[in-house]
Amino acid sequence: MLEFKEVTKKFEGNNTPSVHKLNLKVERGEFVVFIGPSGCGKTTTMKMINRLIEPSGGEILVDGVNVLKQDAVQLRRSIGYVIQQIGLMPHMTVGENISLVGSLLKWNKEKQKERAKELISLVDLPEDYLDRYPHELSGGQQQRIGVLRALATNPPLILMDEPFGALDPITRDSLQEEFKKLQKEMDKTIVFVTHDMDEAIKLADKIVIMNQGEIVQVGTPDDILRHPANEFVEDFIGKDRLLESRPEVTRVEQIMNPNPITIEEESSLKEAIQKMHANRVDSLLVVDGAGILKGYIDIEMVDSNYKKKSYVHEAMDTAKYAVDKNSLLRDTMHRMLRRGSSYVPVVTDNNKLAGIVTRATLADMVFNTIWGDETEDITAIE
Repeated sequence: MLEFKEVTKKFEGNNTPSVHKLNLKVERGEFVVFIGPSGCGKTTTMKMINRLIEPSGGEILVDGVNVLKQDAVQLRRSIGYVIQQIGLMPHMTVGENISLVGSLLKWNKEKQKERAKELISLVDLPEDYLDRYPHELSGGQQQRIGVLRALATNPPLILMDEPFGALDPITRDSLQEEFKKLQKEMDKTIVFVTHDMDEAIKLADKIVIMNQGEIVQVGTPDDILRHPANEFVEDFIGKDRLLESRPEVTRVEQIMNPNPITIEEESSLKEAIQKMHANRVDSLLVVDGAGILKGYIDIEMVDSNYKKKSYVHEAMDTAKYAVDKNSLLRDTMHRMLRRGSSYVPVVTDNNKLAGIVTRATLADMVFNTIWGDETEDITAIE
């Protein structure tokens, strides 16, 4: 899909190349994250793909065709591009922003509108948002529109330059999850630049660590965390990461409780409170008949609704904050602590409930990681 062959970039007045003889292959459908310290060449590398920066030497091939032999404007229109500043046109509606590249490609108005409607449904925003203007949306909603604009013409390759860096941590978490899911569903090849190692670990199929214009290490997140190539990589990753201390436990699926306490959405509020009482819990995960996660209900919701509503689906919260069962454990732990969550549901790709991770489970995990061996030694002495 994408290949760099001996790619070099030298800027005028600087004898040291910003990128030096870079060689890399990116397979179709791969999510590749470039990361490294400031000035390492990661953003320059990405911008050479769509010729926002022209290479000084070497070849960049997209589907076997050298980008330098293509018309630069047509090339850019064939590649999705998302930036941190979003770059929505303030005088255009959301719908017009989404279909901007389509209009440049001479799509008719009807095709533009239909594509905008199709896309906005992917990020759970109402269709009437298409008639709003960017200033009427939150920062997270605007960034969603920026991503949809990059997807509008269905490009096989999308470039993303620190797209979530300006967002608050909770909105950022949500968008990362949303985009990773979209990428899997739509089978897009992504080249993503970030300075955040946690973000790279969470999103990437392949991480490319750069320093001083050269690639230092390429590998999956697990490979890099378990087998850093050198001291620079170790220091850049951070030696205190959980995976280094306990590499045998890496994924949420390995520690989740596979039998969370649930209730179906058509059940009565009386049944909900009886189940909470019987199981000594103050909230329940709500599922449909097929086991798909629909939301949750807690004791406060029952208490404030039992006189005027009868069923769980009438009183529950439909917010479905959840993590995939294959998510990295360390990432999930950080997200739970940032949100102050007492638990997080675990789901499969189709949002079917698979289990639950609680703060108590994480406490056990951290205890065993830090003091497990020491406790065993003390027990043996006693």
